[in-house]
Amino acid sequence: MNVLSSTGSDRVATVFLAEVRENLFVEFLESVQPPIPREKKWVLIVSTLFGCPVRCPICDAGDFYRGKLTKEEILGQIDFLVRRRYPDGYIPAGKFKIQFARMGEPSFNMAVLEVLKELPGLYKSPGLIPCISTVAPTVSEDFFENLLEIKKKYYGRMFQLQFSIHSTNPEERDFFIPIKKWSFEKIAEYGRRFHGGNGRKITLNFAPTEKTSIDPDILFKYFDPKIFFIKLTPLNPTYLVAKNNLSSYIDPSQEGRKYPLVENLRALGFEVLVSIGEMEENKIGSNCGQYIRHHLEENSRGNRLKDGYSFEIKQL
Repeated sequence: MNVLSSTGSDRVATVFLAEVRENLFVEFLESVQPPIPREKKWVLIVSTLFGCPVRCPICDAGDFYRGKLTKEEILGQIDFLVRRRYPDGYIPAGKFKIQFARMGEPSFNMAVLEVLKELPGLYKSPGLIPCISTVAPTVSEDFFENLLEIKKKYYGRMFQLQFSIHSTNPEERDFFIPIKKWSFEKIAEYGRRFHGGNGRKITLNFAPTEKTSIDPDILFKYFDPKIFFIKLTPLNPTYLVAKNNLSSYIDPSQEGRKYPLVENLRALGFEVLVSIGEMEENKIGSNCGQYIRHHLEENSRGNRLKDGYSFEIKQL
């Protein structure tokens, strides 16, 4: 792996661009959550695919797909980030989260499972928490069944699972996730098994537009608030969001704003997080779905986003 460039800040996040094979590139990053110090919480986000075949209309990584990374190529991203901070492999963070969510739907790559088996033995990290974020493709049944066994054997409660839902309206959900995917019934059934009665809550993630339908009663019908957790995030300022003229329901400039949807969900017993990161992350390009090489290509054509990607790229 040849790490070519980086951008960002130790205060928030640093994104790295690497050539893994000839003309095949990945992004991966490390981040913190101010004011929480790195010694308490440290997050790595790595790629599992070269691009992504799902082609969600809010994610710049879906412009192309060139295949799967190997176990060694995924571990290479993690090891690069770990060793530059902690050469001896001891990671003191109380929460050391590794998210398989930068580029690619992780359930399309069975090598992710092999990485999960090896991680506990690679570093001295009592706070290790892997995180799988997925749109739940119907073709990934074997991946999820194996994931369940790996979680039980190696991690117990120290594992985070997130399903990206985006809408309770079937047509809108198909727009945001344009592949065949699990029904709410299937997600709920698998989530109950994964939770096992005493695990971490399963996250249902929404990045809604101003027009997106999210019906709390539908969510309550399928998902037990004792098992499932609701997360609402702003739309990231990606090129595809701008191209598709999508406007975010969650306004990242108004962190204390009250949303009726949130109050309605909480009234039904759901724990709800309105997850607004640092505004600087938009400029760095560290938010999920922001694809630096896409930015470089668009910028060379004279297309530049007003609200994102305003960063200096350092060549390494």
